[in-house]
Amino acid sequence: MGWFGALKLVPWSEVIEAAPGLVRGARRIFAQTQDEPAATAAEPPPAAEDPTEALRAQLQQLEAQVQALTTQQQATAGLLESLTEHNARLVEAVQMLRLRQRWLGGAVAVLALALALVAALALRA
Repeated sequence: MGWFGALKLVPWSEVIEAAPGLVRGARRIFAQTQDEPAATAAEPPPAAEDPTEALRAQLQQLEAQVQALTTQQQATAGLLESLTEHNARLVEAVQMLRLRQRWLGGAVAVLALALALVAALALRA
């Protein structure tokens, strides 16, 4: 059976169809993780004479960061779910291949035994 048989059982049309979406999602998540920390770290805390206003501004900034992280986490979860589904399909295909390989191995063994028996009978005759 080998690798070529395994590659034939993979639903390549589905893999190829889903690949661009997975790549876009991964790039978007990667870009968010690279851009957001730099942007939030670059913003200086607002200068205000009233300490209450400064705390409110910091709180709003932290709330915005939490919201951005929540959005990013949801996008990551969606991407991981999609990757998990594809992985499950590949695992199913490999399990099917293993079962077929065992069945074919048994069939080859039976045929080899039958051939040996026929050869032995032909030599005696």
